[in-house]
Amino acid sequence: MRTELEDLHRAEWTRIVASLARVFRSLDIAEEATQEAFAAALERWPKEGTPERPAAWLHTVARNRATDRVRRESTRSPRQEAAQELLRARASADLPDTGAVADDRLRLVFTCCHPALAPDARIALTLRLVAGLSTSEIARAFLVSDATLAQRLVRAKRKIATAQIPYRVPASHELTDRLEGVLRVIYLVFREGYSPSGGEDIVRVDLCEEAIRLARLVVELLPDEGEAVGLLALLLLHHSRHRARLDEAGELVLLANQDRRTWDHDLIAEGAGLAVESLRRGRRSMALQAAIAAAHATADSPSSVPWARIAGLYRELAILDPSPAVRLSGAVARGEAEGPAAGLREV
Repeated sequence: MRTELEDLHRAEWTRIVASLARVFRSLDIAEEATQEAFAAALERWPKEGTPERPAAWLHTVARNRATDRVRRESTRSPRQEAAQELLRARASADLPDTGAVADDRLRLVFTCCHPALAPDARIALTLRLVAGLSTSEIARAFLVSDATLAQRLVRAKRKIATAQIPYRVPASHELTDRLEGVLRVIYLVFREGYSPSGGEDIVRVDLCEEAIRLARLVVELLPDEGEAVGLLALLLLHHSRHRARLDEAGELVLLANQDRRTWDHDLIAEGAGLAVESLRRGRRSMALQAAIAAAHATADSPSSVPWARIAGLYRELAILDPSPAVRLSGAVARGEAEGPAAGLREV
């Protein structure tokens, strides 16, 4: 039963939170009601049996819990007007969509990534509400205590409420200014799936696929933005190898040792095409990273990897992002292309 609920949590957490946030215009209400729905399932399903449609059961219970909370709030006079407004929204069957696309989870991403929030708060809030990670998992990723991270999340949600940050995809003229933050958190959601910071899983395919889905939506929103196209390309190329990343014992397999026959060559073809398209629109960070991933993914064997081209792409990337990770990766590529001595000099 617990395993079944864990699977449902991964699949439905973001959908429920995002749906309730749209209806009730409150991240606190949405998150609390969703938590209560899963707690109710944990308590009741072992006794009563799993419902025929468990996801629908969770959605219904969460929505009812949210409605109950709003009704309780409406009895407190200072909050009565706002609470009644929320109840009227709850009763509406066809709430108007705002922004460029009608997708609750993408709305949630843009809300979490509002520029009024501090960068760390945006990432933490997205990992909590969109990726469904626990406070402890996010705290480990940030190298802070659970209490510190919890306070950061509380402050971020309070900021959204007090500043009346709208729960919507921004209007077209606002999208470009918000793009960098959104791409960053989508990438971090993917990275958390590709290499989880906590838990027993070595890979979380569900998070990888959710990040890819969100990246596709952003490309639909902004098809001319090379960085959005580059991010989608990068994620597809990395994800194309997920079946080969673990051996039969569940241990990670290094790229050079992976069975390339198990790679998803449809994803590679799509990702490589998008990488070329992204580079045509500007040699920026995501475009260069996608080009590097494409060079690895399209090589027939480890011996045919075009290391000289990869080293050149890393040199370009290091100008934009001179971080130790990028420079070290560039040194490795140079060492493969020109010999160990050249790589060591770079190090």
